Amino acid sequence: MIVLMLLFIPLFIFYMNYREFNRSRYRKVSNHTYWETFFDKGNSGEYYIYRRLEQLKISKLLLTNLYIPKKDGSTTEIDLLIITKYGFFVVESKNYQGWIFGDEKHRQWTQTFPNKKKFKFFNPIWQNKGHISALKEVLGVTEDSLIQSLIVFSDDCELKKITVTSDNVHVLKKNRLNSTIKQILARSSTKLTAEDIKNYYHILRPYIRASKEVQEVHIQKINEKLQRKS
Repeated sequence: MIVLMLLFIPLFIFYMNYREFNRSRYRKVSNHTYWETFFDKGNSGEYYIYRRLEQLKISKLLLTNLYIPKKDGSTTEIDLLIITKYGFFVVESKNYQGWIFGDEKHRQWTQTFPNKKKFKFFNPIWQNKGHISALKEVLGVTEDSLIQSLIVFSDDCELKKITVTSDNVHVLKKNRLNSTIKQILARSSTKLTAEDIKNYYHILRPYIRASKEVQEVHIQKINEKLQRKS
């Protein structure tokens, strides 16, 4: 009986996850299969953020995995983008564990584990700033107040000491995502018309669901950049 229960529990969890995945629009907009989503740490973190944003009760367009061209001919990948009448929310997903330390002004942030191991990673605020710069260029947007930058970490980590000075930058855990967006909206005014939103979507549409070739070139460019810095 115990053996049967041990077999049943993971099967039941798999079934529930699979059913929720099929109910979500994530598969259609990202072009990721169930296996590509749940067996990739980055994709799974992105998926859970997408599911939470789907539940946000506001009028919105929710896009994911946009490969936006840059001036140097490379691309930059936006994890998630929300377009509302209040402007744009650019989301950078970080599916990390451990303790996170970081300052908006510092190039490197630190991830620390209970066993005292530490890892450095590139400032995600700067990373998202690059995404936003490319997005503004493509859309022809110049007004900074139109765009909010959200760095969303996994609930499995602890944000120990994070210093942010910019009004339109927010570093938070996934469980605070929707409440944070609601707080931002509560103090915001309408900035985009329905026609604006439609036009911006049509501009961005070609950059959604990029081909495998575009994705491979994107990863290659990132690896080359990392090699030059090492």
